[in-house]
Amino acid sequence: MEIRILKIVIETTVKSTIDRVWAAWTTPDDINQWNAASDDWHTPRSTNDLRVGGTFSYRMEARDGSFGFDFGGTYTHVEHGKRIDYVLGDGRTVSVTFEPADGGIKVVEAFDAEDVNSAEMQRQGWQAILERFRAHVEAGK
Repeated sequence: MEIRILKIVIETTVKSTIDRVWAAWTTPDDINQWNAASDDWHTPRSTNDLRVGGTFSYRMEARDGSFGFDFGGTYTHVEHGKRIDYVLGDGRTVSVTFEPADGGIKVVEAFDAEDVNSAEMQRQGWQAILERFRAHVEAGK
């Protein structure tokens, strides 16, 4: 029996340069500012060793302290300014591409769905984080 993994794809276009987009995506101080799906969540700390075989870890927590978890993985492909692939701790894969588009950079994330939450809930959550990333970069913070 073949097991099929649902791949979810989200995207946004950031009106900025690739240098700024890349830095905001990969620098822990930036990640801590944008990596949350809503205002009642935050990332108090993150680490990032951006190289093939390197790992990253983002601590994501509810601001009221009621819940938190570590989101992390291992990089499998890093092409500066163009693409990052990684494997999450549970074996799911993620690919992020950065492409020039309409006065900015189109960021596309493709990820394997997990089997706890609905695909639509996952798509909405990841898209919300991606939109916060876009707003962070465009605000120049």
